[in-house]
Amino acid sequence: MARPDAEEYASWFRALADATRIQIVSLLARRREPMSVGEIVAASGVGQSTVSHHLKILAEVRFVLVERRGAASFYRINDACVRCFPTAADVVMGNPVPAAPTCD
Repeated sequence: MARPDAEEYASWFRALADATRIQIVSLLARRREPMSVGEIVAASGVGQSTVSHHLKILAEVRFVLVERRGAASFYRINDACVRCFPTAADVVMGNPVPAAPTCD
């Protein structure tokens, strides 16, 4: 495995190495529509500053995408990352796949 691919996969695994971030990703993936921080806070039961912190980490690896609407930010799942994440796990575990995925 090439080092750049390994580093990208590691960043994805780090981003998901927290139960709250997994809850947020799951919520956004199931909701299938952009949500504000307030909506995520209400649905998750986690505080606003904590949700904002986790959204920042998830956005850095592009698992979630941010849409600005005036002064508000809305977050949605990045479907490309959701589709390629199982492939990344296969690559790391040595299962052959056609090409290294990218999370765009």
